[in-house]
Amino acid sequence: MDSAAIDGLLEQAVSSGALPGVVAMVGDHEGTLYEGVYGRLSVERDEPARADTMFWIASMTKAVVSVAALQLIERGDLDLEQPVVDIVPAFGELAILDGFDVDVPRVRVATRPVTLRHLLTHTSGCGYWFDNPDVLRYHRVTGVPDPLSGRAEMLRVPRLFEAGERWEYGTSVDWLGLVVEKVGGADLDTHLRTHVCEPLGMLDTTFDPSDAQRDRLMAIHDARAGQPLSLSSIAPPEEPDFRSGGGGLYSTAGNYLRFMRALLRGGELDGERILRPETVELAFTDHLQGAPLPPDGTHSAVPELTSDVPALPFKQGFGLGFSLMLDDIPDMRRAGSGNWAGLCNSYFWIDHTSGIAATLMTQVLPFFDPGVVQTLLGFEAAVYAA
Repeated sequence: MDSAAIDGLLEQAVSSGALPGVVAMVGDHEGTLYEGVYGRLSVERDEPARADTMFWIASMTKAVVSVAALQLIERGDLDLEQPVVDIVPAFGELAILDGFDVDVPRVRVATRPVTLRHLLTHTSGCGYWFDNPDVLRYHRVTGVPDPLSGRAEMLRVPRLFEAGERWEYGTSVDWLGLVVEKVGGADLDTHLRTHVCEPLGMLDTTFDPSDAQRDRLMAIHDARAGQPLSLSSIAPPEEPDFRSGGGGLYSTAGNYLRFMRALLRGGELDGERILRPETVELAFTDHLQGAPLPPDGTHSAVPELTSDVPALPFKQGFGLGFSLMLDDIPDMRRAGSGNWAGLCNSYFWIDHTSGIAATLMTQVLPFFDPGVVQTLLGFEAAVYAA
């Protein structure tokens, strides 16, 4: 690993104005291999970023909630092929969106049950408004709030297709969070804290940051093309009426590295086991069962939230909570690696073959911002440099 190259890359990304601040960490089975901290918490303040800077990690929440569901499957409290409606009856109220008659949604009754496997692999038919124009239109014409509202009513959106038909990014893991709550017998925050976060020493990982934690929180920034970074008007809800399993957590890079290292080590860290090795292996196995990924990537429906994300020229799959790389990427991550990201341009990957886990966190919108992506690619290349 070329630590000096990573230092230079991160410093340049901040000094050029591409990022307000950034924390990047790399670990292996034994501990932390690299820690880099550059920039500020806000372009409007001088307070520097720190190793314990808090981030809204958004969809990086999904991996943590998926692990909680896998724990319940290990214990025999859940089954991968279990219909979701048997656990959360409200899921059965979701019809399938079949188009619009002017501004009136046209729906039909679903004929195939959605299982936990479908939720974990994003093949349930649930979508998101920021990258699917039909979901965006549904929110607009019906007034059903979108996920940034923090309201549970956001889940009352029809599905887009029958279970298992294809992969579609969406609210599947929000529903999975409700499953975990119902079967685990506690609210999602308590459940994750008890069964994942406290055992792994992730004491800064929470749905509800304290005032002291908010003092360490990096502000979300707007990276409009051709303009300097500014504070974004977009923010996660401060008082949501439910815990979003799809995107509600705050954390630090160091906390998330502990989570990744536990998975890298087969489900155990510092004597605390959160999953069995065979369950970790199952999670990092492709479970799409023929459901195709988008052939040309995903396209933005809300440009202030996300850019287009092109498909990679490598074979990919999806495990139980993790996007999977099924080919080696030359001089980068290896086949079998699992990864995901958060809306404000935080990223992680876990490479069992190379024995490496890494994360890069910042707070910039829209997602897949070119400046951040360039920094991320350089970071990964330097991590694997001989």
